[in-house]
Amino acid sequence: MGTKEVIITVESIKPKFFEKLIQNILKLTAGTTILVLFLIFFFLLKEGYGIFSYVSLRDFILGTQWLPETTPPKFGALPLIKGSLYVTVGATLIAVPIGISVAVFLAEAAPPMLREVLKAVIELLAGIPSVVYGFLGLTILAPFIKELFNLSSALCAFTASIVLALMSLPTIVSISEDVLTTVPKEYREASLALGATKWETTLKIVIPAARTGLIAAAMLGIGRAIGETMAVLMVAGNAVMLPHSFFDP
Repeated sequence: MGTKEVIITVESIKPKFFEKLIQNILKLTAGTTILVLFLIFFFLLKEGYGIFSYVSLRDFILGTQWLPETTPPKFGALPLIKGSLYVTVGATLIAVPIGISVAVFLAEAAPPMLREVLKAVIELLAGIPSVVYGFLGLTILAPFIKELFNLSSALCAFTASIVLALMSLPTIVSISEDVLTTVPKEYREASLALGATKWETTLKIVIPAARTGLIAAAMLGIGRAIGETMAVLMVAGNAVMLPHSFFDP
């Protein structure tokens, strides 16, 4: 009887030990990630702080000229900030409604076979390098927009917004579709049992229930857009100037 009690005690300790080990590994991983991000931020701050010996913080934010090669150098980041906001807002206005609409279609209306094929294609698009998107935007999209709107140059914020929207769509669609499919089936059944149509159920029950996840998907998509560099440089005009419309470089 005493031997059985010892065996039972040892067996009960094993799950607790492995559970504690996994928790410690996860904590270590999370802590390492935070530390690496802090070190990256510290390195960028340390290396870039020297510009404030040439310009004040106000001139850095509100300055309109970025001429680091001149003597004395000029570091006005307003064109860079405004240009980033232009292309990010444009990409958000395009990608978020389309991405959530596609996710709703995949989760609620698409046949199972079509859903699996489309989701695989969308997730494949997320792995394409940004330079490929930039090259396609430069060689295919920009000439089309130039002819469509009769522009002198289609290397502008509007073209960059479309390219960034295409890059953000896989993230928004994939996460939104996962969120919508996790809404309990009982919600849909209860709504349909009360006489609501399928689309009324989707619009008034499923989407509100998944609202938090959809917002998170949109924020991750926006984060992909605002953090992109290469594709924007290739299709936005690569000009350090203040844009006054979406059709300015």
